[in-house]
Amino acid sequence: MFISLQELELHEVDFNEEFQPDAIDLGNDVRARTPIRSQGRAELIEERHGKHNVLQDIRLVGDFSTSLELNCARCLDVVVRDIGKGFDLLYRPQGSDAGRDELTVTQAEADIGYYKGDGLMLEDVLREQVLLAVPIKVVCSEQCKGLCPRCGRNLNNEGCTCAEPIPDPRWTALKDIKKTLEQ
Repeated sequence: MFISLQELELHEVDFNEEFQPDAIDLGNDVRARTPIRSQGRAELIEERHGKHNVLQDIRLVGDFSTSLELNCARCLDVVVRDIGKGFDLLYRPQGSDAGRDELTVTQAEADIGYYKGDGLMLEDVLREQVLLAVPIKVVCSEQCKGLCPRCGRNLNNEGCTCAEPIPDPRWTALKDIKKTLEQ
Protein backbone atom coordinates (compact mmCIF):
# COMPACT_ATOMS: atom_id res chain seq x y z
CA MET A 1 0.00 0.00 0.00
CA PHE A 2 1.47 3.31 -1.08
CA ILE A 3 0.78 6.25 1.23
CA SER A 4 1.03 9.30 -1.03
CA LEU A 5 1.59 12.92 -0.12
CA GLN A 6 -1.11 14.01 -2.59
CA GLU A 7 -3.79 12.04 -0.77
CA LEU A 8 -2.50 13.10 2.66
CA GLU A 9 -2.76 16.76 1.62
CA LEU A 10 -6.49 16.20 1.13
CA HIS A 11 -7.27 14.05 4.20
CA GLU A 12 -5.90 11.56 6.70
CA VAL A 13 -5.58 8.00 5.42
CA ASP A 14 -6.86 5.09 7.48
CA PHE A 15 -5.44 1.68 6.70
CA ASN A 16 -6.47 -1.84 7.63
CA GLU A 17 -4.23 -4.14 5.63
CA GLU A 18 -3.33 -7.82 5.62
CA PHE A 19 -0.14 -8.98 3.88
CA GLN A 20 0.36 -12.65 3.05
CA PRO A 21 3.40 -14.33 4.67
CA ASP A 22 5.55 -14.12 1.53
CA ALA A 23 4.53 -10.56 0.56
CA ILE A 24 7.09 -8.84 2.83
CA ASP A 25 10.69 -10.05 2.75
CA LEU A 26 11.88 -10.47 6.34
CA GLY A 27 15.27 -11.97 5.45
CA ASN A 28 16.63 -15.48 5.82
CA ASP A 29 16.30 -15.90 9.60
CA VAL A 30 12.68 -14.78 10.07
CA ARG A 31 9.64 -16.20 8.28
CA ALA A 32 6.07 -15.02 8.64
CA ARG A 33 3.81 -17.96 9.42
CA THR A 34 0.51 -16.07 9.29
CA PRO A 35 -0.50 -12.91 7.45
CA ILE A 36 0.87 -9.65 8.84
CA ARG A 37 -2.15 -7.61 9.89
CA SER A 38 -1.86 -3.89 10.41
CA GLN A 39 -4.27 -1.09 11.07
CA GLY A 40 -3.83 2.58 11.78
CA ARG A 41 -3.81 6.08 10.38
CA ALA A 42 -1.45 8.22 8.33
CA GLU A 43 -1.49 12.00 8.47
CA LEU A 44 0.51 14.86 7.05
CA ILE A 45 2.24 17.18 9.50
CA GLU A 46 3.70 20.43 8.26
CA GLU A 47 6.75 21.44 10.22
CA ARG A 48 8.38 24.84 9.87
CA HIS A 49 12.15 25.17 9.76
CA GLY A 50 12.88 28.86 9.64
CA LYS A 51 10.70 31.48 7.93
CA HIS A 52 10.31 29.92 4.51
CA ASN A 53 11.15 26.23 4.83
CA VAL A 54 8.14 23.96 5.43
CA LEU A 55 8.66 20.21 5.71
CA GLN A 56 5.91 17.72 5.00
CA ASP A 57 6.31 14.96 7.56
CA ILE A 58 4.23 11.79 7.45
CA ARG A 59 3.05 10.46 10.79
CA LEU A 60 1.94 6.82 11.04
CA VAL A 61 0.11 5.60 14.12
CA GLY A 62 -1.07 2.02 14.30
CA ASP A 63 -0.24 -1.54 15.23
CA PHE A 64 0.56 -4.89 13.67
CA SER A 65 0.38 -8.58 14.59
CA THR A 66 1.64 -11.82 13.09
CA SER A 67 3.11 -15.20 13.93
CA LEU A 68 6.76 -15.82 13.05
CA GLU A 69 8.97 -18.86 12.62
CA LEU A 70 12.43 -18.33 14.08
CA ASN A 71 15.35 -20.65 14.80
CA CYS A 72 16.30 -21.60 18.36
CA ALA A 73 19.63 -19.98 19.23
CA ARG A 74 20.86 -23.22 20.84
CA CYS A 75 19.58 -26.16 18.76
CA LEU A 76 18.36 -24.44 15.55
CA ASP A 77 14.89 -26.06 15.75
CA VAL A 78 11.99 -23.97 14.48
CA VAL A 79 10.29 -21.85 17.16
CA VAL A 80 6.94 -20.13 16.60
CA ARG A 81 6.39 -16.74 18.28
CA ASP A 82 3.35 -14.46 18.08
CA ILE A 83 4.38 -10.84 17.97
CA GLY A 84 2.50 -7.62 17.87
CA LYS A 85 3.34 -4.04 18.59
CA GLY A 86 1.97 -0.55 18.35
CA PHE A 87 3.88 2.18 16.58
CA ASP A 88 3.88 5.97 16.35
CA LEU A 89 6.35 6.94 13.63
CA LEU A 90 7.42 10.15 11.95
CA TYR A 91 8.91 10.23 8.44
CA ARG A 92 10.58 13.31 7.00
CA PRO A 93 11.57 13.95 3.35
CA GLN A 94 14.98 12.44 2.61
CA GLY A 95 17.69 15.09 2.51
CA SER A 96 15.72 17.62 4.54
CA ASP A 97 18.27 17.47 7.37
CA ALA A 98 21.30 17.42 5.05
CA GLY A 99 23.80 20.23 5.15
CA ARG A 100 23.27 21.00 8.81
CA ASP A 101 26.31 21.33 11.01
CA GLU A 102 27.06 18.59 13.47
CA LEU A 103 24.51 18.69 16.24
CA THR A 104 23.66 16.55 19.19
CA VAL A 105 20.74 14.32 18.24
CA THR A 106 17.89 14.22 20.74
CA GLN A 107 15.89 11.05 21.42
CA ALA A 108 12.95 12.48 19.48
CA GLU A 109 15.16 13.13 16.44
CA ALA A 110 16.66 9.64 16.64
CA ASP A 111 13.19 8.18 16.06
CA ILE A 112 12.65 10.01 12.77
CA GLY A 113 12.70 8.01 9.54
CA TYR A 114 12.98 9.34 6.02
CA TYR A 115 10.96 8.85 2.86
CA LYS A 116 11.97 9.42 -0.75
CA GLY A 117 9.75 10.85 -3.44
CA ASP A 118 5.98 11.29 -3.17
CA GLY A 119 5.30 9.06 -0.17
CA LEU A 120 6.16 5.75 1.39
CA MET A 121 5.22 2.09 1.20
CA LEU A 122 3.41 0.63 4.22
CA GLU A 123 5.15 -2.69 3.51
CA ASP A 124 8.57 -1.08 4.13
CA VAL A 125 7.38 0.38 7.43
CA LEU A 126 5.94 -2.96 8.56
CA ARG A 127 9.09 -4.86 7.58
CA GLU A 128 11.13 -2.56 9.80
CA GLN A 129 8.67 -2.77 12.69
CA VAL A 130 8.39 -6.58 12.55
CA LEU A 131 12.17 -7.00 12.53
CA LEU A 132 12.53 -4.58 15.45
CA ALA A 133 9.98 -6.62 17.44
CA VAL A 134 11.83 -9.92 16.95
CA PRO A 135 13.61 -10.95 20.17
CA ILE A 136 17.40 -10.88 20.01
CA LYS A 137 17.71 -14.46 21.23
CA VAL A 138 14.97 -17.06 20.91
CA VAL A 139 15.18 -20.49 22.55
CA CYS A 140 12.75 -23.38 22.17
CA SER A 141 12.85 -23.93 25.96
CA GLU A 142 15.01 -22.88 28.87
CA GLN A 143 16.10 -26.54 29.20
CA CYS A 144 17.37 -26.69 25.60
CA LYS A 145 20.72 -28.53 25.50
CA GLY A 146 21.72 -27.19 22.09
CA LEU A 147 24.02 -28.86 19.59
CA CYS A 148 27.15 -30.93 20.23
CA PRO A 149 30.08 -28.67 19.33
CA ARG A 150 31.95 -31.59 17.77
CA CYS A 151 29.44 -33.65 15.78
CA GLY A 152 26.53 -31.21 15.55
CA ARG A 153 23.86 -33.57 16.93
CA ASN A 154 20.84 -32.04 18.61
CA LEU A 155 21.37 -33.02 22.26
CA ASN A 156 17.63 -32.64 22.97
CA ASN A 157 16.84 -35.55 20.64
CA GLU A 158 19.76 -37.93 21.05
CA GLY A 159 22.84 -38.48 23.15
CA CYS A 160 26.30 -37.83 21.83
CA THR A 161 29.13 -40.37 21.71
CA CYS A 162 31.87 -37.82 21.17
CA ALA A 163 34.86 -38.03 23.51
CA GLU A 164 35.17 -35.59 26.38
CA PRO A 165 36.59 -32.35 25.10
CA ILE A 166 40.29 -31.82 25.62
CA PRO A 167 40.73 -28.95 28.07
CA ASP A 168 42.31 -25.81 26.69
CA PRO A 169 45.69 -25.32 28.43
CA ARG A 170 45.22 -21.55 28.42
CA TRP A 171 42.59 -21.92 31.18
CA THR A 172 44.82 -23.96 33.52
CA ALA A 173 45.93 -20.94 35.54
CA LEU A 174 42.34 -19.88 36.20
CA LYS A 175 41.36 -23.43 37.22
CA ASP A 176 44.26 -23.47 39.71
CA ILE A 177 43.06 -20.17 41.21
CA LYS A 178 39.52 -21.55 41.47
CA LYS A 179 40.76 -24.67 43.30
CA THR A 180 42.77 -22.50 45.69
CA LEU A 181 39.74 -20.32 46.48
CA GLU A 182 37.50 -23.36 47.08
CA GLN A 183 39.84 -24.78 49.75
